[in-house]
Formats: sequence, structure tokens, C-alpha cells
Amino acid sequence: MRVAILSDIHGNRTAFEAVLKDLRDIAPDLVLHGGDLADSGSGPAEIVDQIRDLGWQGVLGNTDEIFTRPDSLGEFAGQSTAPASIWAAIREMADFTRELLGEERISWMRCRPRMQIHDSLALVHASPDNLWRSPAPESSDAELERAFVALEKELVVFGHIHRPFIRRLQHRIFANSGSVGMPHDGDPRSAYLLIDEGQPEIRRVEYDVEKEIQALVDSGLPHADWVIRTIRAGSPQRP
Repeated sequence: MRVAILSDIHGNRTAFEAVLKDLRDIAPDLVLHGGDLADSGSGPAEIVDQIRDLGWQGVLGNTDEIFTRPDSLGEFAGQSTAPASIWAAIREMADFTRELLGEERISWMRCRPRMQIHDSLALVHASPDNLWRSPAPESSDAELERAFVALEKELVVFGHIHRPFIRRLQHRIFANSGSVGMPHDGDPRSAYLLIDEGQPEIRRVEYDVEKEIQALVDSGLPHADWVIRTIRAGSPQRP
């Protein structure tokens, strides 16, 4: 069985369309999404609608939770050492996107689970008990084990950090699927995970970044310049 996992699309419709084309060529048996579908991109409503039409199962992400439970942003920001200006920009972008999504789509998001289990595979957005915190590629084997101790599966997949990696331990595999719409590993190409008979590999897909940049300019999204610099560099930028 072949399973594809897409995470952290972040409203990037151009990247999403490129990955959909790659999926048509690959033809996996099952496609799952890892959350963070809509925030900070040019086509949030269109992406949510298409995923619903495709019938993909998936999990709730932290930026999805910003729409379904707005207080969650303030709760996490209050624990963060990041400058207040970053959280103010994120809130403005979320408010704008919330209006585009509308209550019916947000209600659908609200019903997304925090975990998907399929045979020996477990999928979460960040970690089993927290949508906002997850291990990094630099984390030790022990840190990975502790973060996902509640998931007693051979293959654990998560998103959130936008930096794909695969770590094979003696009895388990931990994999991050990366980001379709906003990579943070220095490679602007979309990333997703393909699992073939239990063995994961990271796929990278080129897309027309300049086309998405023009779509962002036309969208009226607040702080679009921040998103533009991020997707062009393939790495985090300051607002």
C-alpha cells in the first residue's frame, strides 16, 4: 500500500496544484493531510473546498485551531519569546483569512481529529497532546521517543515545523512530511511524504513561485510581503 501525506499547505494554491499533479502521476492508494490548510496564502477557501471534495482524511493543525478556537493564538503567544509584532501580524492575517473561509468551512475544520491511525501509521500535526510544539530535525532520538510515546505505532508522521526529515530507529520510524506551501528548510520546492509498504520518502515538487507571489499581491492579504519573502527564500523571514 502507498500512502501520501501532505501537510502545511498554508493557502498556497499554486503549490497545492503542483503537488496534486504529482499525486496524479504517483497514484497513491490513500492521501492524508496533516493540517494547517488555509492560513497565510492566496487561496484558503479553494484549498479547503478541494480537500473536502477529494474526501481526504486528516488532522487539525495549529493554524486551523486559530480559526476554530481564536483564543489559542493568544494562549501560545503568551508563552512565546518571539516579538509581539510577529503575533500581531499573524493575528491580522488570520482575521483576514477567517472572513474568506466563512463559518461553514470553519465548522468543518472544527470536526477534524487531532490524530489519524491507519494500521502501523500514526499521523499528528505537531505532537499528540499539543498542536503548537513538536521536535525539530536536530532533536535527539530520546526526544523524539518522548514526544511521541503515546503513539505506539511503527511509523509516526507529523508536520508543523516545515522541515522534512526521516529518522529510523531500531523499532520505529519518525518522519516529518515538510510543507507543501511554505518550506522552511532553504528549499522553496513543495515537500510531502510518500510511504511505500511502510517505508517513507520525501518528495519535492517544483511550482511557479512567482505565480503564487502575484496571487498573493492580488489577494489583499495583510503582510503578504512577509509571506512572499518566506516562500521565495524557502526559509523563515521576519515580518
